[in-house]
This record gives sequence, structure tokens and C-alpha cells, in this order.
Amino acid sequence: MKVRIVLFIFILLVPLFFPSPSFSVRIKDIAFIDGVRPNQLIGYGLVVGLNGTGDKSSTIFTNQSLSNMLEKMGIKVNPSATKVNNVAAVIVTATLPPFAKPGMRVDALVSSIGDAKSLEGGVLLATPLRGMDGEIYGVAQGPVVVGGFQVQGQAAAIQKNHTTSGRVPNGVTVEKGVNQSIAGKSSFLISLKNPDFTNAKKIADEINKVFKNAAKAKDGATVSVYVPDEMRDDPVRFVSLIENMEINPEIPAKVVVNERTGTVVIGENVRISTVAVSHGNITIQIKESLSVSQPLPFARGETVVTPETSIRVEEEKGRFFILEGGVTIRELVSALNALGATPRDVIVILETIKAAGALHAELEVI
Repeated sequence: MKVRIVLFIFILLVPLFFPSPSFSVRIKDIAFIDGVRPNQLIGYGLVVGLNGTGDKSSTIFTNQSLSNMLEKMGIKVNPSATKVNNVAAVIVTATLPPFAKPGMRVDALVSSIGDAKSLEGGVLLATPLRGMDGEIYGVAQGPVVVGGFQVQGQAAAIQKNHTTSGRVPNGVTVEKGVNQSIAGKSSFLISLKNPDFTNAKKIADEINKVFKNAAKAKDGATVSVYVPDEMRDDPVRFVSLIENMEINPEIPAKVVVNERTGTVVIGENVRISTVAVSHGNITIQIKESLSVSQPLPFARGETVVTPETSIRVEEEKGRFFILEGGVTIRELVSALNALGATPRDVIVILETIKAAGALHAELEVI
């Protein structure tokens, strides 16, 4: 028993004498090379081979598209006379990754834009995908994989997930790449995913430890990096060295709450001034009932129905809990737990503390 008590005390005292080391992250996880980014592609196409779940004949653009496609193959068809239900008009989207080369294959997303019931079992016909500049960067084609199903009878139907959108794995063949090379450049920019002046300075300082005077923070979101002369012939190695450097990032003092789900996320640097907190609930119960007054036999009275209302109010006793100034996130959570607060209660308490001017953090409600 004594051994267990000593071990328990030792576990409690370890954080006091051996504080946990601060964590560090790679530069590539909080920033990216400016200009090295994916590009969005979009196109319009047809999915064929559906089992009667395609667009209805009243969908004009589907019939027109089918007629245009057949005309290119030497078959003339009147769009107004076309009545098929195994074809669906779709929008095809894809993401062109950085440094994509012709011949590479990426996934395509297919979404119905008509009144099709399901794309299950369909095949996407060759669809050119264009960038925002109007140029064709890829062609999508292949069987559509739908992550769900739909079964319908005369009186009931069962559906799992969305059946009007799907994916074509490796269905896009890249026809044209985007030039994003940094070869031959004397400098480039590093952009932070979450702008912060302190983190920008830390990135520049860490780079300058290895490559003297090679980096300079321009603002809270951008760090300018000059390629040293000895690394001009091998820019990929230079960028790789920078991406894998580690810094201890600063985290802003922020509290994010989701009132719909009751989720509360509190940042590590959140601080609170000295306040007294009391939280209690009032429960009001209203019960309605009807009372019937029936006259005696052979009496000249009338049957009367009168409503009866019973109201009961219960109020929990509030307890004041004092939060000392400069409390840490651990102390804040312990204090709220001591109040017996639920996640939704915590949201109300934090919003009230913020209104009192004692919460020194940004409170974001999503």
C-alpha cells in the first residue's frame, strides 16, 4: 500500500521537475512554396449504361448532348424524338496535382445535374476537362464507382448514401501539365497556411541557421528565400532541406465552439482574468389536463369541460466558483468540470466570460 502511495506521489511530481518538452513541426506542414499548388479542372459529360435510372426524356440538355454525340459518329437523331432513360448528364471535376506530367492519371468526381435517380453501374464517356483559362488539361473516362445503392419497390424504397454522385478511380489522363518549376530561379517565397508574424520570423531564423542570410520574413504570411550559389544547380535538394526543418509554432489564443453539436475546442494559450462564475438551471414543467363536470340524471344541467393547468418550477442552486487570473487551459477545464458543466453549459459560460471582458482569446462560434 505504501509503495502505491509513493508511486502515485512520484507521478504527480514528475511534471514539476521534468516539464514536457515543447513540440515542433516541419515547415512543410505549416507552409508551402508559393506557386506550387493544385489546379481545379471541370468538364461536362455523359454517363451511359444505367439500368433505367438515368435522366428522364423531359431533360432537354441530356437529349441534346446525346444527339450531338451520335451526330459526330455519323448518326443523325432528332433530340426531341430521343426517349432513353439509361443516360445521365454529369459534371466531371478533378484536381490537377502540382508538377503533373502528360500521361499521369488522377481520380475524377462525377455528379449528376439532371433528374437521374442513380449513377450505379454507369460508364463515363470521354470528357475533356478544362482549367480556369479554358485550356484542356485532361480527359476523363471509365466506369463510375458509387459508394451506395438504391432499391425501390411499389410501396417502399431503401437508399444508402448518395447514388447521384460517384468517382472514376484513375479515370483522368493528364494531357497537359502546368509549369511550376523553380529551377534557375534565384529566389522563391514560402507562404504560411495560417499567417502569423511570429511563425514567419521563426521560419526565417531557422533557415538562416543553416544558410546564412538566405531568408527574410516579408510579412506575417510570406518568407522570402534566396537560393545560395552552391545550391543553384540542385534546387530540389535545397527546398527539401528547408521543408524538413522544424520550428516550435505559436498557437493563437482561440476558443472555437459549435452550438449545434456542443463541441468546444480551447487553445493552449487561452487566459482568463479573475472572475467568479455561477451556473444553475431553471426547469419549468407545465401540465395541461381537462376536467369534465357531468350533471346528475334527470337534472337540467349541462356537461361542462374545464381545463386545469399545473405549473411547477425547479431551480438548481448555483455555486460560485472563482477562477484566478491567468489560469491555464488545464485549470480552466478542471474548474468547469467542478461546476458539473455540460459541453453546452461550457459554451454559455465562455460566452458570458467573454462578454465580461475576462476571456483573453478570440471566441469563434461555428
